[in-house]
Amino acid sequence: MYYLASVINFLFTAYNFIIFIRVVMSWVRVDPYNPLVRIVYQLTEPVLAPLRRVIPPAAGLDFSPIVAFFLIELLRRLVMGLLF
Repeated sequence: MYYLASVINFLFTAYNFIIFIRVVMSWVRVDPYNPLVRIVYQLTEPVLAPLRRVIPPAAGLDFSPIVAFFLIELLRRLVMGLLF
């Protein structure tokens, strides 16, 4: 059971890190055809796109990653609470 909880916790942490990478990539100019950039976009877009529809950008800033961080943390705590 502890091993499963560790793996699940790692996956949540890794996904948060991927979203953070996406945020940093939005601050710098990246090649959208780079395979690593495409992978990051493909992994994060299913979560960020629905949030962007609900929370439109304000003053040119996209707040969907911040909301995603909070929702992922909430989901992580819920899942870990159910495991223990």
